[in-house]
Amino acid sequence: MPAVFLFGLSLHLIAQDEGVTKEFSGNISVDNRYFFNDGLYPGQHRNYLSLSFTPEYLIEWEEGKKSIKFTGFARLDQFDSKRTHFDIRELYYQTVKSNWELSIGLKKIFWGVTESAHLVDIINQTDVVESFDGEQKLGQPMVHFSYLSTIGTFDLFAMPYFRKRQFPGREGRLRPSFVIEKEDFTFESSAEEYRPDFAFRWSHYVGVFDFGLSHFYGNGREQFFRPNPDGSIDIFYGIINQTGLDIQATTGPILWKFEGITRKSDFQDMNALAAGIEYTFGNVWNSGIDIGLVGEYLYDDRDELAFSSLQDDLFFATRLAFNDTQDTQILFGGIFDRERSSKLISLEGNRRFGNVWKGTVEARLFDDIDVEEFIYFIREDSFLQFTLARYF
Repeated sequence: MPAVFLFGLSLHLIAQDEGVTKEFSGNISVDNRYFFNDGLYPGQHRNYLSLSFTPEYLIEWEEGKKSIKFTGFARLDQFDSKRTHFDIRELYYQTVKSNWELSIGLKKIFWGVTESAHLVDIINQTDVVESFDGEQKLGQPMVHFSYLSTIGTFDLFAMPYFRKRQFPGREGRLRPSFVIEKEDFTFESSAEEYRPDFAFRWSHYVGVFDFGLSHFYGNGREQFFRPNPDGSIDIFYGIINQTGLDIQATTGPILWKFEGITRKSDFQDMNALAAGIEYTFGNVWNSGIDIGLVGEYLYDDRDELAFSSLQDDLFFATRLAFNDTQDTQILFGGIFDRERSSKLISLEGNRRFGNVWKGTVEARLFDDIDVEEFIYFIREDSFLQFTLARYF
């Protein structure tokens, strides 16, 4: 493994350097996820208690020009054996020169500007058992070269290994009617997980505009479902070409946001976009509270074949930032289908307690989900989750 080799080599090198800084941090958390309704499928429960551990270790030397970063993650779930898992989110060596950077190992890369969907964000595989909204990602093995110039930043990625999604187990919630095992997946490529993926991104800014243009070629992170004549379902990862564009314009208190992608493959082509604005009222009534109003439109030309069910939807939300010493924040919103009755209401909030504790609340409510929606499988999985984390 190149990352393991470089990790060991770098430890040997920095052991001889007196200018080394080391930092260990992370958190341990307990969370309780409560589902308001009984599950649709046998073996499911209404209350799930779990523990998670996120350690982080950073080593820097040569005045920060060289570094090794490690971020791990482990969860122990009360019932769902698939949600009990461990992952290396990041473990990479990085060297920084005057106008370029090189990273080798497992890393997380985020692209995107919109609130309700991150269409252009394709480098990392989604950790499905961790988050319904796709915010949590698995670490991706890669070689990442970044070059900064007067006409923008150029990022090149070579990814030698593909990571499959892990879906909830038989006793888990937020899953389809059948249990999906990693072994159920096949690949279009005969090289399977070992087919290399490649990506490129150019990002720059002009005046009030920040934008990025990207292209990805390789195993798609989203799986295809294809019914067979005998009634079974073939689940596989196909080879895709995806081009993406993300733009954000800042005009005073207004943020204008856009993400769009076009994807080509031998099995399914698609075009999708997410666009909207966010207006922030600062220091409302001299209270110190900022109120942001978000409105976005989402489109996916796959219609009912869109796994996200965001084929023609509107998203509205209110963001409250209290700007207090406890860093209290609340985001409340909903996604409303323009053609069907489906509605998805969400609430996210967090607040620090003292210097080392943080509380988080999350709610997802599925209301009147149309039978043609992909999320019809989880129509009874509305839940409320509380998390208490201790940082160190």
